[in-house]
Amino acid sequence: MPDRSFLNWPFFEDRHRKLAERLDAWCAKNLPVDHRDVDAACRDLVSMLGRNGWLKPTALDPANPGPLDVRTLCITRETLARHDGLADFAFAMQGLGTGAISLFGTPDQQRWLEKTRAGEAISAFALSEPRSGSDVANMEMTAARDGNDYVLSGEKTWISNGGIADLYVVFARTGEAPGAKGISAFIVPAGTKDLGIAERLEVIAPHPLARLCFDNARVPASALIGKPGDGFRIAMSVLDVFRSTVGAAALGFARRALDESIKRVAERKLFGAPMAELQMVQGHIADMALDVDAAALLVYRAAWTKDTGAARVTREAAMAKLFATDKAQEVIDEAVQLHGGDGVRKGHIIESLYREIRALRIYEGASDVQKVVIARQVIGTA
Repeated sequence: MPDRSFLNWPFFEDRHRKLAERLDAWCAKNLPVDHRDVDAACRDLVSMLGRNGWLKPTALDPANPGPLDVRTLCITRETLARHDGLADFAFAMQGLGTGAISLFGTPDQQRWLEKTRAGEAISAFALSEPRSGSDVANMEMTAARDGNDYVLSGEKTWISNGGIADLYVVFARTGEAPGAKGISAFIVPAGTKDLGIAERLEVIAPHPLARLCFDNARVPASALIGKPGDGFRIAMSVLDVFRSTVGAAALGFARRALDESIKRVAERKLFGAPMAELQMVQGHIADMALDVDAAALLVYRAAWTKDTGAARVTREAAMAKLFATDKAQEVIDEAVQLHGGDGVRKGHIIESLYREIRALRIYEGASDVQKVVIARQVIGTA
């Protein structure tokens, strides 16, 4: 039985505890899904999650708008990740892809949210470029005003849900000022003329990813989110909300690795006794449990801080994301060691976790970038 004692921490309300219990039961019945056709699996997961109401927290309700509940997002990601990494991906991208619309969209733009929250449309967040991943202010893609339209030219890459999304939130340089102050955000439906899928990208933990090409793709001025030049601020605000949820997903992977390892050492005999009786093994389990609890404290501190009214949680979210993803990598590596050959056998849950965790230390701000963010926050308030 997975450890659920953390739900008694003061970060949570009863509604969060009930959500965790209901979702865990649902996951046990419905996950994992068949991953052999990743595109089809993601479409099915979005539809299934939406149909059963689990996507509602990913965006505000246009009929009853209110702030996003980051603790709910984190609990959901942690639970889904513990059961099926692709289910976590499907959930997370619905939130990240529509975050700008939730936080800054007009009522007309927020009509998209009715579809994404119901699992009837898949969303994507198109920020990274071939030469500007971590350095967002250096993006090269342009959006030129032409009468009542904007004309988008350039490329985006490593775009999650690329190739299967129904809408993309795209960031492009509109030139109001140099660097970060000259970027704007746009809603671009997948069927937009001259938007193409230049390349599908394959990675070690299969997810739908693509490089997008905008060859003078035209969108109406009403597709602009916020004001011209607000794009960098919008992107950072979205990441400020969702960055701690990446730590929550890593936490889910780490908890699963710890659970599987506890089972393994209890059942497997070595030198005539269960592995669990060996002090070296006990040391590994202790390290793993310590890292899991420490990560959980940082993740849910960040989520609680945002939910209780903090305008920004840049420092807290960066700490949560950095620590949880790095420590999850270590926990899963320990699990591989405890499982021996089975830990690297294709198709084994531990081998799957080993592949799933690596990307989390890169996307939505690589670990080294998080250190810079934390240092700047600490030095700036010293």
